[in-house]
Amino acid sequence: MKPAAGPAGRRKAQWSTVEEIKQYILELGLHPGDPLPTESEMCAALGVSRSSVREAMRTLASLDIVEVRHGHGSFVGGLSMAPLVSGLVFRSVLDSEGDLRTLREVVDLRIALDLGMAEELVQVHRGGPARHDLRALVERMREHTARGEAFAEEDGEFHRELLAGLDNTIVKQLVSALWEVHTEVVPKLGLPPARDIDRTVEAHAAMLDALEAGDVDAYRAAVVEHYQPLITAIELAVAANGEARAEDATA
Repeated sequence: MKPAAGPAGRRKAQWSTVEEIKQYILELGLHPGDPLPTESEMCAALGVSRSSVREAMRTLASLDIVEVRHGHGSFVGGLSMAPLVSGLVFRSVLDSEGDLRTLREVVDLRIALDLGMAEELVQVHRGGPARHDLRALVERMREHTARGEAFAEEDGEFHRELLAGLDNTIVKQLVSALWEVHTEVVPKLGLPPARDIDRTVEAHAAMLDALEAGDVDAYRAAVVEHYQPLITAIELAVAANGEARAEDATA
């Protein structure tokens, strides 16, 4: 059979090798961190050229399915949400001059996940030891807000620690990934800081109060309150974009 020619054919061959390597990893029963066979061993096992393996490995590395450590070999990757974060950040920036649809949908998904895990989170936290570590993070957020500073580091740590007790790795990774997307996108889009960011800070405290009291409804109400300043900031940015487009159209 004649080898595929042209860019489309090369892409098809590359993705074919990508799928073959993925299947090879499954057949070998490998897990994240396990070493992969050498390049020559993969070529022999899959019946493909070195160039095909190298191109496929680059693609798999970009997806965090494999990790290439120069001088040490190749390993099964961490299978993280990093490719999702990268794609959503780029997609969000692409519609930066429009209705910020992607960012709004990312925030909607964050809210849905937080609300959906409310009952399980209450079970994890109710009756447990007081979370002085989370209280300290809230206090640091208050201090930053009083000085007119951002508190992304404390916010991220708060949410990671809040979910740490959940027995659902995918949810924890997805929540963290979506938080990273919105945190990275907001400054890229030049969105102004939320005017009432102190509401977000106090909502963190209310979320913790509700969890420790075992009050699912109060937790959900605090989650909604937590996101309101961000939602308002996005709505204002969308309105400003609309006004700018209208002015350009009449200029």
